Amino acid sequence: MTSGTATVDTPLKKLVGEKTAKALASHLDLHTAGDLIYHFPRRYDERGEHTDIRSLDVGEQVTVLAQVRRTAVRPMRQRRGNLLEVTVGDDSGGTLTLTFFGNQTWRERELRPGRWGLFAGKVTEFRGKRQLNGPEYVLLGEGGDGEAAANEEIEEFAGALIPVYPAAAAVPTWVIARCVRVVLDTVTPPEDPLPATVRAARNLIGLGTALREIHRPSSKEDLYRARRRLKWDEAFAVQLTLVQRKHRAADWPARPRPAEAGGLLDAFDARLPYELTPGQRDVGGEIAADLATPHPMHRLLQGEVGSGKTVVALRAMLQVVDAGGQAALLAPTEVLAAQHHRGMLDLLGPLGRAGELGAAEHATRVELVTGSLGAAARRRALAEVASGAAGIVLGTHALLYEGVDFADLGLVVVDEQHRFGVEQRDALRAKADQPPHVLVMTATPIPRTVAMTVYGDLEVSTLSQLPRGRSPIASHVVPAAEKPAFLDRAWRRLREEVAAGHQAYVVCPRIGDSGSGAGAATAEAPDAEPGPASEEEAPREDDSGRRPPLAVTEVAPLLADGPLHGLRIGVLHGRLPADEKDAVMRSFAAGDLDVLVATTVVEVGVDVPNATVMIVLDADRFGVSQLHQLRGRVGRGAAAGLCLLVTEATEGTPARERLDAVASTTDGFKLAELDLEQRREGDVLGATQSGRRSHLRLLSLLRDADLIRDARAEAIALVEEDPELSRHPALAASVAALVDEERAEYLEKG
Repeated sequence: MTSGTATVDTPLKKLVGEKTAKALASHLDLHTAGDLIYHFPRRYDERGEHTDIRSLDVGEQVTVLAQVRRTAVRPMRQRRGNLLEVTVGDDSGGTLTLTFFGNQTWRERELRPGRWGLFAGKVTEFRGKRQLNGPEYVLLGEGGDGEAAANEEIEEFAGALIPVYPAAAAVPTWVIARCVRVVLDTVTPPEDPLPATVRAARNLIGLGTALREIHRPSSKEDLYRARRRLKWDEAFAVQLTLVQRKHRAADWPARPRPAEAGGLLDAFDARLPYELTPGQRDVGGEIAADLATPHPMHRLLQGEVGSGKTVVALRAMLQVVDAGGQAALLAPTEVLAAQHHRGMLDLLGPLGRAGELGAAEHATRVELVTGSLGAAARRRALAEVASGAAGIVLGTHALLYEGVDFADLGLVVVDEQHRFGVEQRDALRAKADQPPHVLVMTATPIPRTVAMTVYGDLEVSTLSQLPRGRSPIASHVVPAAEKPAFLDRAWRRLREEVAAGHQAYVVCPRIGDSGSGAGAATAEAPDAEPGPASEEEAPREDDSGRRPPLAVTEVAPLLADGPLHGLRIGVLHGRLPADEKDAVMRSFAAGDLDVLVATTVVEVGVDVPNATVMIVLDADRFGVSQLHQLRGRVGRGAAAGLCLLVTEATEGTPARERLDAVASTTDGFKLAELDLEQRREGDVLGATQSGRRSHLRLLSLLRDADLIRDARAEAIALVEEDPELSRHPALAASVAALVDEERAEYLEKG
């Protein structure tokens, strides 16, 4: 960057003018020179190279590099005047029609065949041809075209690599490029915060050079070096944050909860009706060792749907109870909390019925605490928790608040809740004299780089084996729009399973109307915090003209009167009162219902071994991991499972390819990689923020695994010698800017 009079904090209006600065602020949220410098190009086009116009999607706002092939002027049919049609193409063989209405035929003089340009607009379709109506454009100089080459507008594109920026209709990419050029030539480069030793060891260029080359690369090699340096900054900032967090946590005190021979845990193992898998034993050993240390365990337990995480967690809870403490399990929904309560009581038998007839000698009590308990039941449950009589306490996040006092909280197990964060952690500490041990469980497999980047302050354990006796699950895509007969066959297949004595789920993306607006999808009961893919976050209507997603309250009566007439159908969603939800689940589990029509409230933890079929309607409205989770509700018994993914997405579309991938494998780790590939990196890193801007833009968790690993190694070494980065103030400030407060809070969540 050229040394100038402005800094990265200088308002853009002082550099590019009031009007342009206002457009950059209102359309792209860019306010300062630093904001614009870190607004990196989305891609780089190269004149004459393959830009693949054929891949453009209708409705997409695009900027394409293309060559004018031919022009034609014809009269408009509906109104006076002429229409100019310009056909442009690229080396992929794709073509695009540019249409200019309202007597703009003068443009034909400059849009001559052979000229290259950047054309920006929204892709539409007319009579089977893709087109841009009235696009913005800038023509690029060629050879001896002195007039175009002298035009200041295209100075930015004089090089071989042409930056194409994330833009808006009112602020096309070439306007951004011109503003970037002004800023780069005016602003004093920021101090390079990366220690010289790290730069030298990892062969990284200086920050000022990287910021110039990413916007105005001299060559592909220079662009690679610039991107590598800026990706490193992002990865290093995240890893420093996580390593510092882990370093501080290692100093916190916690009460050791070592295993005790002859206690509840040994009695539980002796009465288990099946043998633990080797994986369950290994992971159980890791957790048992953590619980015995004088520092709080902070471990993530990931495992495939049905891999037996709950038993591993229950054994850890019993170890803590044996050591005189209490254990709490937090579930994302009341439905799941109630199911855990029933399941643990069944597994524990007389070991979980202290004070009752037939209880074992060293039994404990298992209490369920939710917001929907009646006043008398709530008082009794809270008294059991406060006295310590209840060694195991189950509930939603309401457990952390509202006067729930523990006698000696030693372990907190968080089930299927990735956003368990700072606020809840502080609430937990307030419940105990010392921080409790924490075990976070997820059935959504996490790619290695995500575990390293998002969960880098946790130890990670993985259960990869399924318990013996689990049945296979077959999955198929049902293309309802292309082949309606396939959907009819799906309903007949469901009826066949019911006739054979089994049960089925039908899942819809939303709840339905409730007087609060069409398509409203509400959360669970007031005390429940929905999990990351809960019905609260289920996709709603989009702006592409598609119909609204199907809803439980609308689909259930249609099925009852139509293809599932005569079957016993229940409805389950988060808007139902808690006692009604529990009653529905009990009826389904008892076999009193044939079909459960539900939202994603059944996504995690629901365990009905007799359910063998799941039909997911509008399956393209769900994410890959969500579909994998849902599918895990069937095939939990002796009979094989069947999952049918119903969609109107047509063959060849990204949505259909995603569903085909889900149907092709039950390997959750493969699907997790696919999910990561198809999601924006920012979604994975928690980019939905308010307030201050964040600059984590280039790092790809999928493609940059080696870089992330190296950045973590350097972060560990640096934090060991300078835990608070007090000897590296510029680096500490850079980390604070790249990983802002909300991001740091997200990264602390496990």
